[in-house]
Amino acid sequence: MNDTAFFLGKGGVGKTTLSGAFALSLARKDKKVLIASLDPAHNLGDILGTRLSGEPITIEPRLDAIEVDLAYWVDKYLNESRAQMKANYSYNTAFNLDSFFNIMKYSPGTEEYAVLWAIEDIHCRLGPLYDIVVFDTPPTALSLRFLSLPVISGLWVKELRQLREKILSKRQTVARINPESPIAASCIDKDEDKVYGQLKNIGLRLSRLELLFAKESFISVIVNPDRLSVDEALRIQEELNRLGIPLSAVCINKKGISDMAWAQHPSLAGYPQFDFDFTREGISSREELMAVGAQALAAHFLNRAGNQ
Repeated sequence: MNDTAFFLGKGGVGKTTLSGAFALSLARKDKKVLIASLDPAHNLGDILGTRLSGEPITIEPRLDAIEVDLAYWVDKYLNESRAQMKANYSYNTAFNLDSFFNIMKYSPGTEEYAVLWAIEDIHCRLGPLYDIVVFDTPPTALSLRFLSLPVISGLWVKELRQLREKILSKRQTVARINPESPIAASCIDKDEDKVYGQLKNIGLRLSRLELLFAKESFISVIVNPDRLSVDEALRIQEELNRLGIPLSAVCINKKGISDMAWAQHPSLAGYPQFDFDFTREGISSREELMAVGAQALAAHFLNRAGNQ
């Protein structure tokens, strides 16, 4: 099973730079690594010096990179949902599904589910090919929403499964009382019911993702020595605690730009902390990316993984 790492933080704190430096350091420690960009800005290819796509591109002999196309995954999620609804409710021709899903494309939550299923695809389809998968995440709000979806959606799916069981049970009761009823012809056990089966499958997928986030991932939050990014890091920590997702490390980036004594907030001080050099000129090569200094964080990650 592969190890998984996520880098979280406010936009502009250096998630792409540090996740890239971390992945490169692991690859040069002889680990087979995939780094995946979930950030709509997609700057990962710029710092790696390679144009990325929706399938892995080799950067170095032990480092591949992929760029998640959010628009593609939104369309894929909606098309699959449309096909399932048409298959299950083909009798309901009065309901304009195409119009409904055209609106759904711009509805709250659609992007979050698209990101979630993209993570699942990378973890399940590509993950077994690598020792470690590293995710460069979107800004905080979107990241926290997709991290919370397995828990929140899992509760909804559980309630829907119970409701479907009650519907199927009532159908069976009607069929016993009146075998000639039209309902009797559609009376089936829950294990044969397509809707129940799909709800069960979605529940299992969400449970696996909840386990991935809470038990199988290394979560780093990145802060800069400024109050806004530290405040956002505290909100991330609070939300992760609420979701039962442990924070693994705090990365202080751009440490050279100000006195950061106040940034050592008591709520963050209990986690392993790693400082990173500030590069004013930006990253123009992979050797400059290595010079960011993620080797200690990579060693900590490998030591943690080896002790599990």
